[in-house]
Amino acid sequence: MKKTPSDELLIGAHTSIAGGVHNALLEGAAIGATTVQIFTSNQRQWKGKPIPEKELELWHETLQSTGLKKIMSHDSYLINLGSPDADGLHKSRKTFKEEIERCHKLKITYLNFHPGAALGADEMACLNTISESLLECESLLEKGSTRVLLEATAGQGTSVGHRFEHLAYVIDKVHKKIPIGVCIDTCHIFAAGYDIRTKAGWEKVLKEFDEIVGLKHLYAFHLNDSMKPLGSRRDRHASLGKGEIGIECFKVLMNHPDLRELPKYLETPVTEIWKDEIQLLRDLAK
Repeated sequence: MKKTPSDELLIGAHTSIAGGVHNALLEGAAIGATTVQIFTSNQRQWKGKPIPEKELELWHETLQSTGLKKIMSHDSYLINLGSPDADGLHKSRKTFKEEIERCHKLKITYLNFHPGAALGADEMACLNTISESLLECESLLEKGSTRVLLEATAGQGTSVGHRFEHLAYVIDKVHKKIPIGVCIDTCHIFAAGYDIRTKAGWEKVLKEFDEIVGLKHLYAFHLNDSMKPLGSRRDRHASLGKGEIGIECFKVLMNHPDLRELPKYLETPVTEIWKDEIQLLRDLAK
């Protein structure tokens, strides 16, 4: 298969919708991105505001003019689709469905979400609740083209999703009924204990992922270095090459035949250098 030139690879960052959702696309274009991730509403509130029609029109016009592709939404930080608390679960499911509706209106390709947290219940109960929550969205997801992506987590607190087995369990229960996949966050899986610092390390991790989950279910990456060491179970992002993971990891990512062309979204902490980091990734891919 012929390699896509590095300047056409889908690389971007989580840009801001302040002043209108279309501004996230303009910010992406300004930093040399070919894709972006956004919040479609305030990520720290349960109730998201509907997007006005004029703003939707401007979004679609800007999407066409910038040429950005495979836009990803990140759902609200409040959502816990595996909550053992009835009220929390009800609000989470309602807010998640509203997020799907906004994604459909924006024609967003991927909706990335943290699987959930057990909060005192056991992990299997949490994973079963997450699966049930997703299956509740079957008819809604059929109305658009958005695919929901489980984000691999660092395993802080009682969160699930830090083992490939967790991701595989949910996917196995729902993939025949809803469009689902996985987004790997490099900081998260490193903090969860998967050593991706070298080519040999990546090959081992990818072999394990393929055997447990299946590479066919991998659709996207969050690119972050890690402030905390391997297996720390601490989610602390660092700029590329400035943390415990190191730059070799990202060189492998940008050149591996199974990973090179998957969309990649920066969530690194120093937004002022996103343009430089995007160019760095393109240079690594040459």
